[in-house]
Amino acid sequence: MQVSRGGIILTMAIFLIISCKQKPADTKLVDKEANAKMKVILDSIAQQNIDKDDPFDGIGQLDFFTTEVNNAGADPNRRSMALFFKAAALLKVGKEKDAVDIYATLANDPHLTGNPVIFNQLQQYFALASLRYGERTNCLDKHMAESCIFPLKGMGMHQDETGSRGAIKIYEQILKAHPDDLESRWLLNIAYMTVNGYPKQVPAAYLIPDLDKDTSGIAIKPFTDIAANLKLDTKNNAGGVITDDFNNDGYLDIITTDWIIGTGKMHYFKNDTKGGFTDVTEQAGLGSLSGGLNIIQADYNNDGYLDLFILRGAWLPGKFGKEPNSLLRNNGDGTFTDVTVQSGLLSFHPTQTAVWKDFNNDGWLDIFIGNETTATADPQPCELYLNNGDGTFKEVATEAGCNLTGFIKGVTSADYNNDGWPDIYISTVSGTRTLLKNDGLTGGKLHFTDVTHQAGLDDIHVKTFTAWFWDYDNDGWPDIFVCGYDPGQRSMAYATAAEALRQTDPGVSTMYLYHNNHNGTFTNVTKQAGLDKTCFTMGANFGDFDNDGYLDMYMATGNPDYKTLVPNRLFKNVDGKKFVDVTLPARVGNLQKGHAVSFVDLDNDGDQDIFTVTGGAYQGDYYYNSFYSNPGQNNNNWVSLQLQGVKCNRSAIGARIKLTFKDGGVTRTIYRDENSGGSFGSSPLRREIGIGQATVIDEVSITWPGSTTPQIFKNVTPNQFYSIKQGSDALQKVNIQKLQFNNKPGDMGGMKM
Repeated sequence: MQVSRGGIILTMAIFLIISCKQKPADTKLVDKEANAKMKVILDSIAQQNIDKDDPFDGIGQLDFFTTEVNNAGADPNRRSMALFFKAAALLKVGKEKDAVDIYATLANDPHLTGNPVIFNQLQQYFALASLRYGERTNCLDKHMAESCIFPLKGMGMHQDETGSRGAIKIYEQILKAHPDDLESRWLLNIAYMTVNGYPKQVPAAYLIPDLDKDTSGIAIKPFTDIAANLKLDTKNNAGGVITDDFNNDGYLDIITTDWIIGTGKMHYFKNDTKGGFTDVTEQAGLGSLSGGLNIIQADYNNDGYLDLFILRGAWLPGKFGKEPNSLLRNNGDGTFTDVTVQSGLLSFHPTQTAVWKDFNNDGWLDIFIGNETTATADPQPCELYLNNGDGTFKEVATEAGCNLTGFIKGVTSADYNNDGWPDIYISTVSGTRTLLKNDGLTGGKLHFTDVTHQAGLDDIHVKTFTAWFWDYDNDGWPDIFVCGYDPGQRSMAYATAAEALRQTDPGVSTMYLYHNNHNGTFTNVTKQAGLDKTCFTMGANFGDFDNDGYLDMYMATGNPDYKTLVPNRLFKNVDGKKFVDVTLPARVGNLQKGHAVSFVDLDNDGDQDIFTVTGGAYQGDYYYNSFYSNPGQNNNNWVSLQLQGVKCNRSAIGARIKLTFKDGGVTRTIYRDENSGGSFGSSPLRREIGIGQATVIDEVSITWPGSTTPQIFKNVTPNQFYSIKQGSDALQKVNIQKLQFNNKPGDMGGMKM
């Protein structure tokens, strides 16, 4: 058997990291060693994955096709095709101008222009490279707060029009030959927007009308991206985010990841409690750890400090996706230690989605991980790790009946049938979705049953991504949201254009909302709720940005394809009955690749802001993270609750919160679960709850995990921060100061040069 050099290095790296399991884990020296040994594994994988066969590795492809060009010799056809693929690789690594120059030469190459199919592909890539070059010279190199916010206006317009003007010329040639090419039509309209030519300069035959018109009928005050003001706008490829309090000072911090192993770094921004943030990544011991498409938080060891779980390997086929996740223990002194091996969580499967929950109600958080199977000959089953209560976990997915295989992109958990046992919902781009009912313990062992059909959740067969449980209508029963991720036979840009032109295609997926019928079944209410729209979200989350007590959602859209320049979208929940797209008035429709999303009241002013990681899969498709500051939509009231479990898990994940109050003379009830939100992006575990115009909360009721007896507090004053400890009669007011961020409307932040 022949073993590659990369394989030998990786095997040695795994041996080294496992060897640290034999050492004590309570000294600073060993802490540094544990992180360093995980870095060895990650660096070894990064070296092994520089490979032209990795579809996302532009560097490996560029090296290969550069060699092909040099080896073409006197064969003009081979040279032309090698140049064609080299230009595509240049686009992936961020060298758009070089790609444009090659495409310009090939546009006059008779070896390509004589073949209509190849010539059309050449024009498509030529136009795209030109448009992307415009993004590089404007949105990236001279980044402003309004850059790439759809519809483009103000400082979002391109000052250097070279790239967009070149793209416009080519797209018009394409559409003249192929007038039904809605993908090119969409990108042409975007290109005209960048040079202030939409809609007047767009040829009538190619115009997509009213893209800049707000038809929501709802007054929304615009958000402002102030990430640059706060120095939070790090360059990122696809990645995850957590906003939460990691040092227990009461103020929320930010941790982000970047999915590229080797070069994609974590960032830990500590809230300085004075209106700013300090990057303490290196001091925290996180600077050596790379990769991670998603990241989730929980206090897995019940020591009072939130720990981190990093998910790696998603989307990568075959050997490329077999990357380790990482469990990082919060040491309580500002540092984190990689305890993946010691905890028993070391495995090598591609994933980006997992959920913490106490599935067996023993007071310790367990973790369910959804892995991605891309080939039946190489299954990557889901994993369920039960917490042993001593810092270690045991994998029991097979015996628990939840070792599903599929291309899993979203997992979420809630007690959908209110029987006291948390259940699991799974979303896949394989086309199926699965509801696993927790049967509880039999003979001391946990078991799940697939009840998808009985619950009425197998009504569609379509690719889906983002998924979550939430109580969108406040009836006390968790509903299900899942977002389609299937543009049919076309591209996402094509499907987005078709929707804008009010053309329907039965093969295109939409968003899907399932209402809980309170009897173990669900009803698809997508159309009634106004969600039968294309969205194609990767990251998404929910929160209540206007404090009316109903959960809204922000959808971060995209896929690796550079042509997927479609806006993120914000949907407002109207009285728990329907959802309305308010993206345009809110000014949050970023066109770049959207990933992890967090709803968070970062400045402690009572309304939720939105933090999102924005950036793509290819090395050159990075972008800047955004922090959309909420100006305050109204004078609605709110309350913030920090729960602390005693008999249940310390994070209180899975607790059920019920608020009762009078709003405008009408008695209302609001229900919330303790969790971090959607399946890609983590909001704080501190519950931030809007209560409309209520001036007093008549009752706050907490049902802790594993218990059926609620803990009740009467006559609670709103617009305050409270801490609630399980079993305590006192509702503890927390003195947290409102922070003054540099977020003046119109402040464009720093310029990236």
